[in-house]
Parts: sequence; structure tokens; C-alpha cells
Amino acid sequence: MRRWEFIGLISGAAAWPLAVRAQQTGIPVAGVLSPQSAGPTTASRVAGFLEGLAEAQYVAGRNVAIEYRWADGNYDRLKPLVEDLVRLNVAVIAALTQDAALAAKTHRART
Repeated sequence: MRRWEFIGLISGAAAWPLAVRAQQTGIPVAGVLSPQSAGPTTASRVAGFLEGLAEAQYVAGRNVAIEYRWADGNYDRLKPLVEDLVRLNVAVIAALTQDAALAAKTHRART
């Protein structure tokens, strides 16, 4: 699956070492972009995202790594966060909101 084939409205959290290990072992890395902060507001979205992955036979830490980028309410951070995910060579970027999706789409249009 190419990096830009999937932009959805989902969210969650994962650790940096997991992505490094994933790249070394060849498992796919999914990037998730949110203009919000990780916390109670996004917890149900995290659970839904992980449940959807499980339905597709993907389990975080086992056969997929997840890299989350949170803008903490600062929408100006979305563009640099997209660039960070692209540098990590994620297989897909999933966006939590329309603003996050537009930031990812704008980056794609420039490449």
C-alpha cells in the first residue's frame, strides 16, 4: 500500500522505539496526524482505530507500528508533523480531522 492511499479520520498513540524496530524488521508503519492532544478526548478514537486495525488482522507492536503526531491544538504544527511522518517513510497517514487531512494532502500535492 502506498503512503497516500489511505487518509482517514482516526487517532491513537505509539512509541518512537516501536517505529525504529518496525523499520528494521520490515513491518509497515502507519502515521496518525491529529491537531489535538492525546488524552481523554481522543481515547475513543484511539480505541476505534486499534479495533479497526485488529479487524484487518493488524496488531500494533506485532505486525504494524504506529507513529502518532499530535499538534496539541496548534494547527500551525500540522505541516511540520506531516513532514516528519513522510521522513519516517510511513506506509499510510491517517488524519483525525479535516484540517489534518488537508495538511497531508497539501504536502502530497507539493511532492
